Amino acid sequence: MKNGMTNDLDFEKDYDKIRQIQPQSNNNGYYLPPSRPRGRGGYRRNILNGLPATLLAALLALLLGCGAGLGGGYFLWGYEKPYDVDLKSIQAPDWVDQKFIRKNIFSRPDVSLKRINNIVIHYVGNPGSSAEANRQYFDSLADQDPQKSGDSSSCHFIVGLEGEILQCIPISEIAYANAPRNQDTISVETCHPDSTGKYNEATYDSLVKLTAWLCKELELSPKEVIRHYDVNEKGCPRYFVDHEDEWKQFKKDVQTALKELK
Repeated sequence: MKNGMTNDLDFEKDYDKIRQIQPQSNNNGYYLPPSRPRGRGGYRRNILNGLPATLLAALLALLLGCGAGLGGGYFLWGYEKPYDVDLKSIQAPDWVDQKFIRKNIFSRPDVSLKRINNIVIHYVGNPGSSAEANRQYFDSLADQDPQKSGDSSSCHFIVGLEGEILQCIPISEIAYANAPRNQDTISVETCHPDSTGKYNEATYDSLVKLTAWLCKELELSPKEVIRHYDVNEKGCPRYFVDHEDEWKQFKKDVQTALKELK
């Protein structure tokens, strides 16, 4: 679990950058050169609307400049649709046991999420380990010396071998599980009885239930549910990476569960 989930961040060097995940917006305006009158007659009048031709030219330049700026921004950064989900207002259902880990730079850096675009499924990589044991590991990372480099790992939810669901970090904060997509994803770890990564029935059913609930609350569809493998090509969650058909079936099951919630 430790090697498979560590983000290998240098916190002495990069922690200040982590707190500046969201880029600052550019509020600069467009510069318009001063217009000069043409010839002795001063401003030439537009016959259709009576406005000075130089003013019309300036307005046209402004419109073209805005269009170019928007178009350039689209191609450079991509279009982001408006995001209206209030992450802090989401209340966990009673079947989720909230046991938040301590705030620290190694596993819970207390950095706010601005939006969530994907739900990412993981496996713990430690056969037979419980949800509580994995939660305690994430919490224990807080005991490392913050002045030195250390192990970094965490997740938002852990689904256990008996179907129990623990929440380690609030939905409104980032976790260290999906680098380089920590800033816009929710992470769900899953326990498994053996090295194949295949889930027992209790774990699978709870994973479907939790994922459907997250889709509903975050206004996402099963299409936005992805594997850790889809983020950075790590073999996680192993069973869903090794068995593509089972991954497709899981998303179908999530879709069915989601319809029952609406």
